[in-house]
Amino acid sequence: MPRWAAVLVLIGTGATILWSAYRGHVTGELRAGLTLAGPYRPTRTDNPIGFYFYLALYFCVGVGLCVWGLLAMVGMAPSLSWR
Repeated sequence: MPRWAAVLVLIGTGATILWSAYRGHVTGELRAGLTLAGPYRPTRTDNPIGFYFYLALYFCVGVGLCVWGLLAMVGMAPSLSWR
């Protein structure tokens, strides 16, 4: 697969994660996985430590993927290798 496709995948995934973090910040609830009782959704009022932990995690991962994609676009980082 060409380099530009891998760059689009990285930047698109990072932007989607950042959008999810933004929507979670606005609404006060984030999707954070599954438990035995169903989906785990920490809220700002009920579980502020979990909410801000996952918000920071989403933000760091989203920015990291976008930066990696931008660096791969200009040739300063390795692109994704598709096999």
